[in-house]
Amino acid sequence: MRKITFLALAIFTGLGMSSLAHGQAKDLPHTPVKGSPERQAIMDALRANFKLDTGTPVIFQVHYLKVHNGWAWVDVTPLGENNKPVAEGGTSLLHYEKDKWTVIDLSTVPADPSDPLGDQDASPGFIRNLRQKYSAIPADIFPKRRK
Repeated sequence: MRKITFLALAIFTGLGMSSLAHGQAKDLPHTPVKGSPERQAIMDALRANFKLDTGTPVIFQVHYLKVHNGWAWVDVTPLGENNKPVAEGGTSLLHYEKDKWTVIDLSTVPADPSDPLGDQDASPGFIRNLRQKYSAIPADIFPKRRK
């Protein structure tokens, strides 16, 4: 009986640790690997948004992608069928809610008068204004500024 109880406890603890590790991985800042379902879903949301705005299907060259706690910050360049840019690239913020990624309209973020590039540069002023508007955004999804 004691062996069975110990075995059951070991299995239960192992499953619990596995679940805990899996849950923690989702809560850490990360860059989804190319071809992963998470990255595919983020890029699909961006593609749908781009196609809605322009009518053009694209793929994206990803320069930066970081995800944490249901928020993603990306910097991409849209490419056409010949792998040449079809529009100016830039940054986007996405939020995962109701089982899908949604692109956030960055034009609603208050401008920083000392920062004419706004979201295209992801300056400290723009990020501060963005995080004031969306307080749940983790700071660690944004690129580190070079000094």
